[in-house]
Order: sequence, then C-alpha cells, then structure tokens
Amino acid sequence: MKQEHALSAATPQDLWPALRGAAEKLCADDASFAPWLRETILDAAHVGDALGRLLSQKLQTLHFPAAVFRDAYAALTIRDADLPRKIAHDLQTVLHNDPAACDALRPFLFFKGFHALQCHRLAHDLWHHGRRPLALLVQNRVSDLFAVDIHPAARIGSGIMFDHATGIVIGETAMVEDEVLFWHGVTLGGRAFAPEDRHPKVRKGVQIGAGATILGNIEIGAGAKIAAGSIVVKSVPAGATAAGTPAKII
Repeated sequence: MKQEHALSAATPQDLWPALRGAAEKLCADDASFAPWLRETILDAAHVGDALGRLLSQKLQTLHFPAAVFRDAYAALTIRDADLPRKIAHDLQTVLHNDPAACDALRPFLFFKGFHALQCHRLAHDLWHHGRRPLALLVQNRVSDLFAVDIHPAARIGSGIMFDHATGIVIGETAMVEDEVLFWHGVTLGGRAFAPEDRHPKVRKGVQIGAGATILGNIEIGAGAKIAAGSIVVKSVPAGATAAGTPAKII
C-alpha cells in the first residue's frame, strides 16, 4: 500500500500539476522522453486533453489517424464533466493497490490496464452518441493492443483497476460498480446467446482473482472476493468469498 503523499497526487485537484511536475522531472532525467512528454502532457491544457493525446497515439491506424480519436475524446471531456474525477479515482485505486505504481505518472503513461479502461470510457461514450461503428473500432483496437475485450455498452464505474489486464473480457450487458479490482484473465461472460440481460452485475469493492470466470446475469455482492481460477455461475452474497469450479462460498 502506498504512502498518503502518493495517494494525494491522484485527487482531482492535485492530479494535473502532479503529472506535469513528474513529466518535467522525467524530461530532465532522460532527454529521450522529452519530445513525447511535451506532446502528450506538457503541451496539453488539462488531464483530459493529455489522456486524449496519449490514447489517440495508441489507437491510430493507417485509415484512422490520431486526430479522429483525439477529437472523439475531446467531445467526451465536454459531455462528461465528471471525467477528471473518474480518471483520478482510477489512478488513486492503482496507487493504493499496486506496489509497482510509484507515482501517478507511471500508470498514466505505461499501465495498459489503465489505458484499456480509459479507452472503454471513450468507446462507451461513442456507443451512446450515435457512433457505434467507431465505438466498435475502439473496442477492436484495445483488443489488438492490450488483449482486453470490453463491449462498448458495458457499464463500468470508477476507481477500477485492471492489474496486468491481459485476457480480461467483459460482455455487453455487464455492469461493474466502483472500486472493483480485476486481475488478469477475468471473464464477465454470458450463458446464453439471446440478446437479453445476460452478463454479471459486480457491486462495489469486489476483488476478482486471476483467471476467474463469472457467467450469466448473476450478482457479485459488494465487497465479495472471487478466488483465482474460479468459475462462478450463481450469485455471491456481499462480503463473501467464493472459490472453486464451480465456485462455492467458503
């Protein structure tokens, strides 16, 4: 767990100056980072602008230049006034739970779980504002780049951590509340092919271990823990721990 000064760097009020200060220090320490950090952070107007620059660099393709995604993310920052808080909350959760996160700049620049989550916010916004093909393109690019496959319609809160992230799959009608921790290889999948509400609902503060599979329109109660490698096909009460294949309350 990180010290309080590290956590405070990820509050909405302090995040942007903290990122800029850390970027300036990295530029001074290693000049090879200076052009990238200048373009991505130091020339940006605010944290949403910086994140839009960073993600657009990653999402761009031959036929879809970075400007397409940067403009789409700029529209998201206008539509969602709460976006800076969500970004800060996500980073705060990473800082609190991941010993590899020494400061806010490290996950902001380098952690693909953080990037995949922020790209999903963009895809979700596009999905609900008449640009579903572009939303699906973002989903596809995230799958290619980060090995994370989240349907744009899935509803995901803030304060989320995808640790390592590789192999995370979240279906169309899934819902994830705030402060949920995912380890790699987690699936929130369906048990039917019908276009109905068919995916899990994961409540606040749940922890899901590596390789766990949760299937169907079931509920994982607040604060529950799902052990690594478990297959969960029935709802889990709040605060309980489920383990096994099929999972049982332990």
